[in-house]
Amino acid sequence: MSIFNRAEVVDQNFKKFVKEGNFPPARTNLLLSQTNIKTSELVSIFESQVLSRHMDLKARLLKDKGKCFYTIGSSGHEGNAVFGKVFPYTDMAFLHYRSGPFFIERSKQVPGTTPIYDMALSFMASSEDPISGGRHKVIGSKALNIPPQTSTIASHFPKAVGTAFSIDRAKDLDIPERKIKSGSIVLCSFGDASVNHATALSAFNTASWITSQGGHMPIIFICEDNGTGISVPTYDKWIEKNFVNRTEMVYIQTDGLHLIDLMIKTRSAEQDCRINRRPIFLHMKTVRLMGHAGSDVEVGYLSLPDIVETEFNDPLLHSSRILMENQCLSDDDILKLYESSRNQVNHVFDASTVRPKLESSKDVMASITAIREKRTVPKQPSTKERKSLFGKEFNRIEQPQHMAKLINYTLSDIMLQYPNTVVFGEDVAQKGGVYHVTADLYKQFGLRRVFNSPLDETSIIGFGVGFGHNGFIPIPEIQFLAYLHNAEDQLRGEAATLPFFSEGQFTNPMVLRIPGLAYQQGFGGHYHNDNSLTIFRDIPGLILAVPSNGADAAKMLRTAVREAYENGRVVVFLEPIALYMKKDLHELKDRKWKFQYPGLEEDIPLGEFAEYGKGRILTIITYGNGLYLSLQAQLEIENRLKKKIKVIDLRWLSEIDIQKLLKAIGTCVNVLIVDECRRTGCHGEGLMAQLVSESERPMNLKLHAAEDSFIPLGVAATATLPSKESIIQNALELING
Repeated sequence: MSIFNRAEVVDQNFKKFVKEGNFPPARTNLLLSQTNIKTSELVSIFESQVLSRHMDLKARLLKDKGKCFYTIGSSGHEGNAVFGKVFPYTDMAFLHYRSGPFFIERSKQVPGTTPIYDMALSFMASSEDPISGGRHKVIGSKALNIPPQTSTIASHFPKAVGTAFSIDRAKDLDIPERKIKSGSIVLCSFGDASVNHATALSAFNTASWITSQGGHMPIIFICEDNGTGISVPTYDKWIEKNFVNRTEMVYIQTDGLHLIDLMIKTRSAEQDCRINRRPIFLHMKTVRLMGHAGSDVEVGYLSLPDIVETEFNDPLLHSSRILMENQCLSDDDILKLYESSRNQVNHVFDASTVRPKLESSKDVMASITAIREKRTVPKQPSTKERKSLFGKEFNRIEQPQHMAKLINYTLSDIMLQYPNTVVFGEDVAQKGGVYHVTADLYKQFGLRRVFNSPLDETSIIGFGVGFGHNGFIPIPEIQFLAYLHNAEDQLRGEAATLPFFSEGQFTNPMVLRIPGLAYQQGFGGHYHNDNSLTIFRDIPGLILAVPSNGADAAKMLRTAVREAYENGRVVVFLEPIALYMKKDLHELKDRKWKFQYPGLEEDIPLGEFAEYGKGRILTIITYGNGLYLSLQAQLEIENRLKKKIKVIDLRWLSEIDIQKLLKAIGTCVNVLIVDECRRTGCHGEGLMAQLVSESERPMNLKLHAAEDSFIPLGVAATATLPSKESIIQNALELING
């Protein structure tokens, strides 16, 4: 045996040491007879541990043959099989990537499941993998209430917290769409190194923050502490010192190498969390065997004596000793189980290697916006219900209003129509938001549906993902566009990927409202005047809406919520702050940028753009503030040219129908794209390339975008941005050559 092939060493040592009765010393004097744990429970857990071990061993062999992918395994963490036994499958579990034993043991609760074959298909990236369809090696199952996770570090923490909070909230509101059984709790497992991640700290803080205010937070954080993060050691006592006295969180340390201790402590944690609805930090001390992943060679950063010492602490050896000491199994029984499990896993894994794989881009992308459970939109609220909701304000609904007020009306009607909607974010409740867009919603719908969050964007979006897991349509708000970058991975890596990695079995719909973009003179500098939407171009399946006026905003917001409700979509609804209170377009008090509230049946379908004018000498394509400025410029351009031009408002930036857009351009040769965002990475940049590649005739195209600069404070706030004057200049230059 090579010193580099530690998998073979661990395998051979187990058989050798069991035969010799050479076991690591007991870490506690607990005996089975002193507990109410059944022999059958320990044997079942041990069987799951052994099966998981053989899956790791077999996967490594198949990887060497090029038949298996991404072989990160569970060896050393086999104690988590206990969690699969103790917690009912109705408790949603967001799992660490070393949770194979948990998955196998939980599967025994649901008749008809085939955990070994399912995980084998995932290891082989087969298109028949029942959870991800071959898109990633994940641990997940709809039947077992385990949303799939991929390469999880700490990004699943915030959504686990959001899901936990949603359980009792869904019960209180009695929403029929809820997916998680009342009285359930949430499990969130992870490695010791993950607790250092900012995302983890955000989740821990939010869980404690909610509990401190009397809120319910039924979540068990399970830290599987093997003392190493890839190659970096976690110093002894680091986890304990950080969590033993943490505010509003119960800390329980347990021995992941001793099944009886682990069962007792886990049962205690389960009862405490389920009854008291408070967060528990369950600290399971364990070891890591065979390196971080298949490509990891531990001798590069650990001494051989240290590796050998850890290998002797093998959880399977500890479990074997406990089973023999308590007369549950003999050494012969254990070895027979070990070899029969090897044969079972080998047979199943070998069979899985020949199963079909994803082959085409069409097949790969089929699940980006997939959904298995579509819902029918609730009926519109009656006039009587709306009058009762709005009170005196109802008399003003027919009067033209600016965008902020029309969005406010729309949110009220949406929350009345969809009882499973919730609005939350920084200052959105009593204050009604910085711009009062959510004003009065708190009074209309109460604290359970409209509530303030901590000043933490990671938790806000994570809450949105978590609520979406439990049947809600969350409508969170990020206070300013630039703040999104504090938590963009919650949108990109968690929310938008869930349908893709579950073939639409799990979705986390939401409508994320974000006030943003530039043109706010004298306020806030680049954090409040952020003109970059580049991040949203890079998220497959995301819907991006940017309304330019109040009437469109109302109709588009209705579409956004319907798409979330019916199709499980994740929508970013970007509201141009500079247009919130705009009333005039061309001159003071012309009131041409105030609009009537659209009828409840009116909406704007995805991808539908607006056309202003029918001229053929020039077409301006724009959105948001760009439309407002382009319409101002339109009159002067037409006066100078003595000809009419056309202005197109894209409205939806993620669902652009290029062929339909080309048809709208028609025979017009001159096309000016006005984009208020920075030139590099803006949507106009991509649109220009698409128009060139898909047009069947030559066009005179030009992109007029903002400079690649941050936005300064004060009178220079618009210096780098398109303006009415610059649009006129660029238009005339384009036409005149």
